[in-house]
Amino acid sequence: MSGSRELGRTLRGWRDRTAPAAVGIPTGGLRRAAGLRREELAQLASLSVDYIIRLEQGRATSPSAQVLSALTRALRLSAAEREHLYLLAGQSAPGPGQVSAHIPPGVRRLLDQLDGAPLSVYDAAWNLILWNPLWTALFGDASALRGRERNITWRHFAGLASRISHTPEQEARFEAALVADLRAATARYPTDVSLRSLIKDLRRVSTDFASLWERGIVGVHETHTKTVHHPEVGTFILDCDLFTAPGCDLRIVAYTAAPGSDAADRLKLLSVLGTQALTETSIPG
Repeated sequence: MSGSRELGRTLRGWRDRTAPAAVGIPTGGLRRAAGLRREELAQLASLSVDYIIRLEQGRATSPSAQVLSALTRALRLSAAEREHLYLLAGQSAPGPGQVSAHIPPGVRRLLDQLDGAPLSVYDAAWNLILWNPLWTALFGDASALRGRERNITWRHFAGLASRISHTPEQEARFEAALVADLRAATARYPTDVSLRSLIKDLRRVSTDFASLWERGIVGVHETHTKTVHHPEVGTFILDCDLFTAPGCDLRIVAYTAAPGSDAADRLKLLSVLGTQALTETSIPG
């Protein structure tokens, strides 16, 4: 239990030192402390407030790797602090042979400043690890999704709900690029058990994926358009671009529209509506 208490003390210290403005939380009104409230950390990490309390009190003794990764991102931990967090939790931080969900602080600060476009961030296996409020307004709240539900490749080939539709040509290019990405990831992260399990299950549930995998399909992501079907603001087309963060395998997906276009007006409307009118959760494919 001593390790759990130390983990709790460390988390409280990191929470207290994190300025709300630094993580995009408005600072209006009176605050008893300069750092984050438990409720704010819970929201940033997509965890319950009760679980944050139990962690800080040393009563939650075995946080999962997913929880530790979420706390790392929410608290903007450095690489060394991330290693220390995993050590206190009795786990090893993902090594060179495993897919990492770590977002360098500099990349996170850059993303915070790009709030005028829907943005999402994925790891090398296409697991969704970060998204901004406008992305939520466009595609739905992903905070309740767990495990495979946050993986774009799984959602697409398993036929899960999406607000995006493709033409046959777009779908063929998209699928080829996803399969090629996973093949490259297996070479880059040969000891990642979760990645191997994902591919095995994809081959089992999708004959299309299995066929593309066996053929050794090659594909790359290019600038293209996506047709979005939104329950409140209707159907419209956005440009979709993919960027990679230097020094890591993170993929940043940005949706934009030409200034003055109908799609740009709909995005502006979504930024006003926020997530209040959303009635479903859908992740793009």
